[in-house]
Amino acid sequence: MTTILVTGGAGFIGSAFIRMCLEDPTLSIVNVDLLTYAGNLDSLSGVESNPRYAFHQLDICDGELLLALLQATRPDAIVHFAAESHVDRSIDGPAAFLRTNVLGTFTLLQQALYYWRGLPSVVQPEFRFVHVSTDEVYGSLGAQGLFTESSPHAPNSPYAASKASADHFVRAWHHTYGLPTVTTNCSNNYGPCQFPEKLIPLTIQHALRGKRLPVYGRGENVRDWLYVDDHCRALRLVMERGAVGRTYNIGGSNEWRNIDVVQAICDVLDELVPDVAIGQRRQLIEFVTDRPGHDLRYAIDASRIQQELGWRPLESFESGLRKTVQWYLDNQRWCERVQSGAYRGERLGLGATS
Repeated sequence: MTTILVTGGAGFIGSAFIRMCLEDPTLSIVNVDLLTYAGNLDSLSGVESNPRYAFHQLDICDGELLLALLQATRPDAIVHFAAESHVDRSIDGPAAFLRTNVLGTFTLLQQALYYWRGLPSVVQPEFRFVHVSTDEVYGSLGAQGLFTESSPHAPNSPYAASKASADHFVRAWHHTYGLPTVTTNCSNNYGPCQFPEKLIPLTIQHALRGKRLPVYGRGENVRDWLYVDDHCRALRLVMERGAVGRTYNIGGSNEWRNIDVVQAICDVLDELVPDVAIGQRRQLIEFVTDRPGHDLRYAIDASRIQQELGWRPLESFESGLRKTVQWYLDNQRWCERVQSGAYRGERLGLGATS
């Protein structure tokens, strides 16, 4: 039995990773999550009774509790998802991103290092610390080119800056202290159980109800879209076979303009749930003032993970989007429950810092 400690496992990608791993009877999961606004145990409702799963509500900035949990559960790997992750929120309140993404990662690294040094020497080489990061650390691309693992970090938002800082700490803890780390930088994820403040689920929810669909600027910003289950398959490969000290970019090779994404969602909803009162949902689109520092284009060169680990995305954007829309249609109760807190789908990222 291999034990994996997952931080942020009640979040969007973390919960998908846990659900996938628990399909393998040789894996057990220790889930650590503080359950802030975007963490929701409803995303794990099918696994809570699994004897190979345990949940601990814990702040990754609490080093004493972290170390105690590591020593009690004896994980063979740590997969670190826990992060504040929404660019607009980072513009409004960057302090939380500094605390969780930088200080939290630092604290986790410190306690993981202490725990790893206490492992038997024959076990130490097998341990892995997988740091899950983002392509936003690389900044903005022009009309051409791709981010590679050697692209310089050039973050343009508080969120991206906090994740870039965490990337550097992870690299330093490997090169300075020998901790066996691997870092991944992924493109935009989408799929089931994503908190509906992000573009795709927010657009689905608004379009379903006939609400206006705000698109920043003229919708020309381009993102490389990655279906969440494809990402999780890649992460498991990195955890099991990735080279220590290595960085792997994970992208879906699905570049779409934001306006095209929103229009595609409208078209799928018009097909699946036509509404005479609403009409053609594309007419709900309205262009709004762009957010500050909005990067023009992200695109990932995923050739390293493809060549070294044999990973390929299974979903095209069209197939993944249809699955995603259908999931939200089938799980409106989940949407209502996760939105029962402070977030109601309002505009974020207008620049009021706290």
